[in-house]
Amino acid sequence: MTTLAIGGLLLFIMLLLLSGGVWIAMTLAICGWVGQAFFTTTQPGKNLFSAFWESNASWELAALPLFVWMGEILFRTKLSEEMFEGLRPWLNRIPGRLMHTTVLGCGIFGSVSGSSAATCATISKVALPELMKRGYDEKIALGSLATAGTLGILIPPSITMVVYAVAADASIIRIFLAGFLPGFLLMALFSGYIIWWSLRNPDKVPAADPPSSFIEKIKQSGNLIPCGALIVFVCWVLIAGYATATECAAYGVVGSLALALWSRSLTWENFWEGLMGTTRTSCMIMFILAGAAFLTKTMAFTGIPRELADWVNSMQLSPMALIAVLTVVYLILGTALDGISMIVLTSAVVLPMIQKAGFDLIWFGIFIVLLVEIAEVTPPVGFNLFVLQNMTGKDSNTIAKAAIPFFLCLVVCIVLITVFPQIVTYLPDVVMGADK
Repeated sequence: MTTLAIGGLLLFIMLLLLSGGVWIAMTLAICGWVGQAFFTTTQPGKNLFSAFWESNASWELAALPLFVWMGEILFRTKLSEEMFEGLRPWLNRIPGRLMHTTVLGCGIFGSVSGSSAATCATISKVALPELMKRGYDEKIALGSLATAGTLGILIPPSITMVVYAVAADASIIRIFLAGFLPGFLLMALFSGYIIWWSLRNPDKVPAADPPSSFIEKIKQSGNLIPCGALIVFVCWVLIAGYATATECAAYGVVGSLALALWSRSLTWENFWEGLMGTTRTSCMIMFILAGAAFLTKTMAFTGIPRELADWVNSMQLSPMALIAVLTVVYLILGTALDGISMIVLTSAVVLPMIQKAGFDLIWFGIFIVLLVEIAEVTPPVGFNLFVLQNMTGKDSNTIAKAAIPFFLCLVVCIVLITVFPQIVTYLPDVVMGADK
């Protein structure tokens, strides 16, 4: 059996198991086991244990449960409600109103967490109950949260960007700087769609509040001060270099607990509920990560990613045709691999092709990050879909359908940075110089 045929068989088994209701993490692990047991000479049992350990025994990953806990605290106390009350008067006249908080929240939090899963889980926990309580459309809320959560890996700092920079021997700082403008562009596209949808469906958006004066808006904005100060502090200690992302997450937990105590909304009951909610969500995410890591090992042993890359290289395509084909290849890989694995397993073959075609490696890094974002919301292994599925009880296919318009926004963003590469390269060139 050919390598690509093996890949097709594993994909079929995955779809079959998922449609049968098998746990997501177990589905990934079973596919990995089948691939190694029947199509390689390696020992699947040994690789299973090493994959589970390596994927979870990470200092950087410790930030994820801490950020989730921070979101649980904000959700289970009145702090999240106060934040929405502070935003409400400023967003009142914009079509979509508080629906934009999903995009704003993911953009701001993504700059702190550096993780798509942590961003999606935290903002969903805070925003979704408030939006549902106020009568906003659940489908648009789910779609925007699934896709805007991916901003966690586009707006620096980002673990995915660091992995790419190491693989490409490129400047990490330049990669970080290159992510800002595409990140803001993507936020604008998401909010633009929400505005367009709201104008076309005014009956599905809660009625606007009575107009308020500027002074009244300022007074209501006082509700933003506690959460706003916490977010600014966490961002500041990270950007200033005083703390790592994991340490920032710890500061966020301590700060949110202090604010909850100060507002007298923290009780032993909601403290315990938040801790248990954090445990369930974090275990779910880490279990899926472990299953994905084992499947990634299978992909590496069978050589499927390299086979795809070699096939593309053999076609001798023009630069634009090369980008188009690589887009399709990465989208296919994204149905079965996480973003970091996609980069690690293909960089040795793809990066020389990109350099030979004359593309800037910094630009290609952001291009790949956007493709990884698409993979996060692409079934059957769309990680953000799994996060929301476990948090809301909705089927991942339902969430994927809700995310389609925002998925297209991601595609538009990729097209724009391809046609106008200066969107990516302008900021690094201005800050660090074009020749560095």
